Amino acid sequence: MSTGKVLLGALAGIAIGATLGILLAPDKGSATRKKITQKGDDFAEEIGDKFNDFVHSMTRKFEKVKAEASRMAEHGRQVSDEVVEEVNSLKNKG
Repeated sequence: MSTGKVLLGALAGIAIGATLGILLAPDKGSATRKKITQKGDDFAEEIGDKFNDFVHSMTRKFEKVKAEASRMAEHGRQVSDEVVEEVNSLKNKG
């Protein structure tokens, strides 16, 4: 199971548990609604933080892949140039 699925399942479980705990608590309706709103805001902030972490991680991975692709392209160009020089050298000798 992927880390993302586990994280999403854990966060959903926490949110559901917190909501049920608030709904079943003996409190006035206005206080319960306020608690639900606060928990929802907290949950949304946590999800936003996790999303930002995910985007940052993917950006770093993309930059690494981009740098590796550039390095490989440069190496391929150098090899190609060497082959062209060798072919031209052989043409001039022949």
